[in-house]
Amino acid sequence: MSTATAPAIAPFRFFGLTVLRTRRLGPSMLRVTFGGPGLDGFAAGGRDQSLSLFLPHPGQSDPVVPVDENGEWFAAWRALPEDERAVMRSYTVRAQRRADDGSTEIDIDFALHADGGPASRWATAAAPGLRVKALGPAVEDNTAVRFRPPQGTDWVLIWADETALPAASAALEWLPAGMRALVWLEVGHTEDRQALNTASRAKINWLVRGEGAPSAVDAVRAAELPSGTPYVWIAGESSEVRALRRHLVQERKFDRKRVTFVGYWRRGLSEEQLRAEAATEGA
Repeated sequence: MSTATAPAIAPFRFFGLTVLRTRRLGPSMLRVTFGGPGLDGFAAGGRDQSLSLFLPHPGQSDPVVPVDENGEWFAAWRALPEDERAVMRSYTVRAQRRADDGSTEIDIDFALHADGGPASRWATAAAPGLRVKALGPAVEDNTAVRFRPPQGTDWVLIWADETALPAASAALEWLPAGMRALVWLEVGHTEDRQALNTASRAKINWLVRGEGAPSAVDAVRAAELPSGTPYVWIAGESSEVRALRRHLVQERKFDRKRVTFVGYWRRGLSEEQLRAEAATEGA
């Protein structure tokens, strides 16, 4: 007798998300909670779990993302007119909750930029019932989770600006009780600071640009860091991330293999421009 083999679950696939509610977290941050049957099978790995969110243009009821049975979509999406294809942005899953009835909710925190880009405009106008799509995880242990302290880590250093604040906040919640953590979080306004939950021994420093806060490098350079083996996670604006990584690796002599660094955005460029630049460099 032969036994049928269950089909493999792809690490990432498309999900349909419906807005359930929104909540303002501060002048520069808005939380949108999504749910609906389209989220069945979604499995976030926590920490800095990222996904690709596809938003409709004004006047569209659903985002336009061509997906075929083989999962090929990117080339077809790029071939569509820019004002027709869905707006694609990368975001962190701030939290996932599973109810007793099997339904799922996820929170995504949107950093609202002064230039009022398409994602900021969509989030500001978001209302219950609106639909979007996401390319997200179907298994919890997936490559879009980058916050991974190696075995033997004695303490953790975190720096993030407001675009990476949701990821840093989720990482702090994940850290084990008693783990020492030094944290610098950069935001635009005093009111953007949030109450953070963690069982770790975290010293959290808020760097408020509106109050003349120092740069990431200056803030960390002035700090007395613990002895022992560190793990570093830094994310946010690309030039700030690169400068801080250089300081830690070249001046502090940290092992570069223990430094996770992610440029979430680059000053002066949209995400479309960044993706086009990356595609050109990889060609």
